Amino acid sequence: MSRNQLRVCFITRRFFPAISGMSVYALNLVRELVSCGHDVTLVSQYRGDAAGCSVYGDGPPPEVVGATVVGRESLGEQRVNDGLLASFEQDVEDMVAVVEREHRKRPFDLIHAQHGYPCGLAALEASRRLGLPNVVSIQGGDGHQMGTCCTTHKQAMLAVLGHSGALLVGSRSFAEEVHGHHGTGLERFTLVPGATDPRRFHPRDESAIGALSAKPVLLYHGRVDARKGVRELMHAMRLLVDQGRDLKLIVSGIGPDEEAVRESVGELGLGGRVEMPGYSDYEHTPRVYRRGDLFVFPTYSEGVSNTLLEAMASGLPIVSTRVVGVVDCLEDGRDALLVPPRDAHALAGAIGRMLDDPALRERLARTALSEVRQLDSWQAVGRRIQDVYARLAGTAPDTRWTGLYDPATTHEQADPSCRFRRAPHLL
Repeated sequence: MSRNQLRVCFITRRFFPAISGMSVYALNLVRELVSCGHDVTLVSQYRGDAAGCSVYGDGPPPEVVGATVVGRESLGEQRVNDGLLASFEQDVEDMVAVVEREHRKRPFDLIHAQHGYPCGLAALEASRRLGLPNVVSIQGGDGHQMGTCCTTHKQAMLAVLGHSGALLVGSRSFAEEVHGHHGTGLERFTLVPGATDPRRFHPRDESAIGALSAKPVLLYHGRVDARKGVRELMHAMRLLVDQGRDLKLIVSGIGPDEEAVRESVGELGLGGRVEMPGYSDYEHTPRVYRRGDLFVFPTYSEGVSNTLLEAMASGLPIVSTRVVGVVDCLEDGRDALLVPPRDAHALAGAIGRMLDDPALRERLARTALSEVRQLDSWQAVGRRIQDVYARLAGTAPDTRWTGLYDPATTHEQADPSCRFRRAPHLL
């Protein structure tokens, strides 16, 4: 291995088969690192219980060509199946032990964690024990919610945000949200935007961008989660049908609210109009986008939205929400229509406006397509991250975080009021 090539331990949570933009991000980053000659070991948590598999997909993470993949069942989380509070501490210790074991086989040069907690805390502790530098990516619920839930996780997030070797974040608005929660200086964040591959994600017919099928198809693809606005989408669909519109809605993906959405199809009288195909593996995802005429993504907040980038690259007109993480890549009236979150009436109005105005659909979709093709490629994003690695390689980790959070903390000592200890699938 040359001087510039490193042995990297990448720690993540809910890697495939989970339906998650974070899974897509992790997969593309690991592939890029491998293509650049780095030796990558991916350590990923997964749920092996029936309840967890129904939300995240069935079983351990799959292989990634050229990388070593180590799956670790989240036994601490699965305590909830026995009526106990989830032990994130147990799972953190398990991840640290695995990193130590793999390091003994062949030493790592650096640890990179995706998600500030629990993975980021595991990275800090493994770095402390092994004397290795670390990088933490803040990308989703860790930035939106973690640390606002209880005193234990507040201290854990302050440790990660204040003492990781580098903090990566996908957008300015997301960094500002984390700053608002925890006071983390914006200078601590390195902005690394999302990216997609326009060779895989492309319009079904570039000469007919914005065209509608005889029966227009609205598409939602991603985690089926109330926090992604899927319930508002169902109510917006009912409003549109009440206007006399003949539409089809595809809700693609799995997640914690999949069953609730299925039930709402009957409750709202949308039988025959809504298709829920369930899980779609990443290799087949481009086909999912090419089934839609209009992409609807009424999320409450985002870190890095891979689904929006993929929809843009697929040439779809987009209706989304004016929230953190979305406003960094879309602008209302320029490349999409954006509405307030949690507002089914506003969502239905924007969808109706798109359906009624072919010139608007084409203009917004073509602008979005042009913009995403000009965005940083995965090669460029990978270079930015590798520049961070190069800067940190060989440096000692900051271990002062132990004054904020005791690495010996157990679940018996933790704040039991945390909502995620009763419902860890929401994290």
